[in-house]
Amino acid sequence: MPARCEVCRKSLHERDPARLWPLVAAALPGLCGGEALIYKLDEWTDRSGAMGLSPAAAAHFGRIDDEAMTVLRRGCPFADHYFTAGAVRRPGTAHRVAGKGWADSRTAGTISRLMDADHVLANPLPGTATPVTGALVYRAGSDFTEDHVRAAELIQPLLAGVEQQRQLLERRHATRTPPEIPEDCRLTPRQVTVLLLLADALTASAIAHRLGISVRTVHKHVESLYRKLGTRDRVSTVLRAQEIGLLPPRTGR
Repeated sequence: MPARCEVCRKSLHERDPARLWPLVAAALPGLCGGEALIYKLDEWTDRSGAMGLSPAAAAHFGRIDDEAMTVLRRGCPFADHYFTAGAVRRPGTAHRVAGKGWADSRTAGTISRLMDADHVLANPLPGTATPVTGALVYRAGSDFTEDHVRAAELIQPLLAGVEQQRQLLERRHATRTPPEIPEDCRLTPRQVTVLLLLADALTASAIAHRLGISVRTVHKHVESLYRKLGTRDRVSTVLRAQEIGLLPPRTGR
């Protein structure tokens, strides 16, 4: 599984904890027969916990509403399945967990509307306590095969290793003294989000789609970043942000 080895290599060399799971999310769906992915970390419940998306999943999330988000956060039917006492945290499909009722369920209707997907494969993180912590992979058409499920089982140790690496890096980052950011360079939360997406080389259109705002609004945020950081283009803006501690420095790949 060459693609899996490439993900391992990149993960082992990545020093920014925020970039570890996005690396996996971009590659994992194709490794086990899916098209899109949502990952759920930390003490994940239907009300709290970090959630991230693969690029294919992110492309659909401009149209999500609060009701749909609640359905996704509940993680049905896997939350009840993995919460059962003694349940083995092996990968499984929604159809096999929920049976014939899956196709008519509220969750199936939601993922069909949001991501044009019909089936879900859960790959829970081994050794976690909360029932929906891990990755959910989505696909349209036919259900995931036994080979897809076996591939997901082979990937489980990689997911566990990535999560351990993320937690270790976050603890290390937390012990460092952050650089003093100049008063006139302090950013709003939305400006920070736009800056992070600029650093990932997303276009204004892609940023607008990701955040559910207009391209014009993205340009306004970018102009504010240029003004606050004293820059004139994306590259110099990212470099300046790294210099003063608003962004971590990029590591070689």
